[in-house]
Amino acid sequence: MAVTASGYYGLTLEKMFNATSLPTNGLESETAVKVLMVTDSESPDFNAHNFRDDITAEVTGTGYSAGGVVITSTELTISGGVLTYDAADPSWSSSTISNAMAAVGYFGRGGASSADELVWLSDFVTAASSSSGTFTIQWHASGIFTVDFTP
Repeated sequence: MAVTASGYYGLTLEKMFNATSLPTNGLESETAVKVLMVTDSESPDFNAHNFRDDITAEVTGTGYSAGGVVITSTELTISGGVLTYDAADPSWSSSTISNAMAAVGYFGRGGASSADELVWLSDFVTAASSSSGTFTIQWHASGIFTVDFTP
């Protein structure tokens, strides 16, 4: 096969996302990857924010605990030059949450928020709320995020 494009080597990229230096070996952890929600007042700085203590506008409400929830059924897959990360849709039952604008995924290390590494922010585009019901984040059909490693 001839050289036809530049790119990352996908299996190595996947290993980087699951590096042993990350909590319980990375994004496929079923105990360390958490998601919290923020309001539109959050001002993410994707170049400078690196830990959960950089988050300033986490939602509050009945049935919602600060720091969010652990996500489960996490999976990294590779197909057609694209690495995809996905998980089960997290939810908060019997909740009253107002103006949730985005989900923030991070590694929960179990201690100070200054040690919890931020990974991604998923914009809801429109603020969402719940009133004494279940609030569910439904991830995109293509996954939480994708990385095209053969642009």
